[in-house]
Amino acid sequence: MQVSLETTSGLERRLTIVVPAADVDAKVEERLKEMSRRVRLDGFRPGKVPFKVVKKRYGKGAYQEVLGEVMQTSYMEAISSEELQPAGSPSVEPTVMEEGKDFEFIATFEVYPEIALEDFAQINVEKPVSTVQDADVDTMLSTLREQSRTWEVVERAAESGDQVEIDYVGTLNGEAFEGGSAEDQKLVLGSGQMIPGFEDGLVGASAGEEKVLELTFPEEYHSEELKGQQTTFTVKVKAVSQPVLPEMNDEFFAKYGVKDGGEEAFREEIRKNMERELRQSVKTKIKNQVMDGLLSVHNLDVPQALAAQEIDRLRHQAVAQFGGANSGIDPKNLPAELFKDEADKRVKLGLLVGEIVKVKEIKVDDNRVRSMIEDIASAYQQPQQVIDWYYSNEQQLSQVQYVVLEEQVVDTILDAAQVSEAECSYEEAIKPAQQHAAEEEAEAQA
Repeated sequence: MQVSLETTSGLERRLTIVVPAADVDAKVEERLKEMSRRVRLDGFRPGKVPFKVVKKRYGKGAYQEVLGEVMQTSYMEAISSEELQPAGSPSVEPTVMEEGKDFEFIATFEVYPEIALEDFAQINVEKPVSTVQDADVDTMLSTLREQSRTWEVVERAAESGDQVEIDYVGTLNGEAFEGGSAEDQKLVLGSGQMIPGFEDGLVGASAGEEKVLELTFPEEYHSEELKGQQTTFTVKVKAVSQPVLPEMNDEFFAKYGVKDGGEEAFREEIRKNMERELRQSVKTKIKNQVMDGLLSVHNLDVPQALAAQEIDRLRHQAVAQFGGANSGIDPKNLPAELFKDEADKRVKLGLLVGEIVKVKEIKVDDNRVRSMIEDIASAYQQPQQVIDWYYSNEQQLSQVQYVVLEEQVVDTILDAAQVSEAECSYEEAIKPAQQHAAEEEAEAQA
């Protein structure tokens, strides 16, 4: 077998492989002899069909079968002898495949990039430092009561925070427009559900009153036909209700799984959940900074075969968020461009993390796996059942193991990185980094 290797561009390689005709012919003859022992043809006893007859009838098919096998085995031998690591299946093109001639084909594929790990000291990480204060627990309790509020009809004018039941019709240039009308809609004033001015215009209105609101749709409104357009809403108020918060009693506590111990036990349970959320949020922010830093100091070519696989995963995740198969969306119809940047990022990080694990000889810490599973289980009423479920489910356990392995990689990088601390409130600490950045940008623009 002759092998010629070319680098066509970046990570792409092209192997030209030539297999001697004699080798192919020998395999074809061996295949036909094997067939002659079991083939059945009219006029011949089983196993007694002459070789020439078998070759005439089945020779071409046997030749094609052998070529397929030869292609696979010779390709594997070639990448082994050339010490190549393909990042995906090859594109194979036969160039000479005539009986009696040397069999020649070209295999084109990408290889994994060579990775030289940079000094992790170039990476800067700011670690949020925060604790759960009594005031944070008070705020959470208020939020939980708000989420469980009920509504009580009142005979007074509507105030901000009240819920009104309304019918309304919106018109544009005197004509009703699609989506601009509703009946028996319940709306909490001040919730920001409607366009600016709509909810404010109903403050002070009473049941039975009709209001005419002259409003302008925002320039960034999602409907092209309505962007920046002046419109009129005729609104009939049918009822006004005020919020009624639940009492802090055993019935309310039981809704959240606390059946004994009263308010003190309830507050303690809330604090534990908040502290768990805080730990996870801080861990996530640190990990994201480490991974972004890792990308910033390493310049990698991305094997497009791996990127394509990641794009497909992201497509399916996107469809799942919209209801999966029930959404009627075919993942293949989602443009690859929507996911390319994220896919490239994930592939790069996967390659870098894998290289760090290999170079630093990192092994999964079973104690950390156990600790993580116990932490997850502590949020449930029967933790031991959750723990047993993880350890009896190989797929779920492997996912936790990979997360722990990533954490160990992060710790390895942090040992060498430039780490500073920044004290912040609980709310700031749990706020997603993207949201925090968006708010800072908005404040700067203001």
